[in-house]
Amino acid sequence: MAIFLGLLFVNETSTANPKGIEEQYLGNESDEVATEMKFKKTDKQMLNIVHSHILSMSLIFFLLGLILSTTQLHYKWKIFLMVEPFLSVILTFGGLYLLWKGMTWMKYVVMISGTFMTLSYTASALIIIKQLIFPKKTNS
Repeated sequence: MAIFLGLLFVNETSTANPKGIEEQYLGNESDEVATEMKFKKTDKQMLNIVHSHILSMSLIFFLLGLILSTTQLHYKWKIFLMVEPFLSVILTFGGLYLLWKGMTWMKYVVMISGTFMTLSYTASALIIIKQLIFPKKTNS
């Protein structure tokens, strides 16, 4: 649930598009027609955002992966759904840091990796919930 609240927050603060993501971290002081003034994040703000998100989301995905490993899902899908979120966390929040450092094309990497991170989280959670509600009967 917290992941989806975070997505709602992202949508409200950056309009979930490349220009909005760039403005959220680099500011829009030079844009004379901006409806809301945004300033470039400080070193401390960026390090706090990157550090806290990487640690907390890695823990969430680790625990979700442990639960997912107990499901009756094909091995290759389990591996994909357990590894992909960690790659996406690094790409998303590392990408935000690199965007803030001036690599403005990283906003596209951030959007794509954030989408994959959300999809893999949702798929994993739904698989776990489905198998909890409708367990497969084993022959013993």
